[in-house]
Amino acid sequence: MPWSADDISRMTGRVAVVTGGTSGVGLATVRELCRHRAHVIIGSRDATVATRVKAQVEQELPEASIEYQQLDLASKASISDFAVQVGARHAAIDVLFNNAGVLATPQSTTEDGFELQYGTNHLGHFYLTYRLLPLVLQKEHGRIANTTSSARRLVRAGSVADRHSRLRYDPWQAYAISKKANLLFAIELNRRLVAAGATARVSAADPGFARTKMQATAPSRHRWLTRPVSKAIVQLIGHSPANAALPQLRATTDADDAGGILYRPRFFSSGPPVAKEVRLSDEDESELVDLWHDSERDLGITFDVEAMVAASR
Repeated sequence: MPWSADDISRMTGRVAVVTGGTSGVGLATVRELCRHRAHVIIGSRDATVATRVKAQVEQELPEASIEYQQLDLASKASISDFAVQVGARHAAIDVLFNNAGVLATPQSTTEDGFELQYGTNHLGHFYLTYRLLPLVLQKEHGRIANTTSSARRLVRAGSVADRHSRLRYDPWQAYAISKKANLLFAIELNRRLVAAGATARVSAADPGFARTKMQATAPSRHRWLTRPVSKAIVQLIGHSPANAALPQLRATTDADDAGGILYRPRFFSSGPPVAKEVRLSDEDESELVDLWHDSERDLGITFDVEAMVAASR
């Protein structure tokens, strides 16, 4: 039988953090977690939207246990504040969904001076995971899911290594680079956790082509792909946010998950979530460690997984 949300075991008492939980796939994930009685922490930039969404979910699901903490993944200071607030309220985290992202934005930078898409989608989640991993390690079999995208396949050879280049900006290539980084980060973090003897695991999730506002209204460098055309394509071949959330829900609740797996729709843009082994090229394998070290350098941190695991015991 195809995997569905009904296959999620009851999550009563489990704490889940969802970045970008106020719309699209993130909101669908929040709803499903609340339906299964998890306590959900939504991380979002916009307090007004988050408060409204929280009220809507609580109205739909009276049993929902949900809170909001302000989080801007384009700001290292905001991520630090978020981690402090979460740590003050919770001694441990069961599940971290690195879900939020920006798509094909005009050229811009984060508060800390990084290209916006790479800085938000990858570096923001790399730093958030660095800050929250000690809490995840407090739980037996903690789980982390990094949301990637099929767009990762569009990365041109060598582009990830050259991601800070100030040459001609390509919004879709920048997005693809950030999404490939999400996948590579998940694989490398899982390998380091396994090597350190931790029970926590990390996998990646590709939601497929979802009928979300971000997909339908993303700006494009192609003149023929106007927003009306983009919306029409999304409506024609996309699947619902609820279905698009299933890969990351399975990635964090599948009892057989050994980590380092890619969960994606069975078909290119839709279908039930399936688990696929990630086959990396030689170039990707060399990129894993380089990406980790570059991310540490960019953020001014040392992400010592082995030391964090040892400290959690």
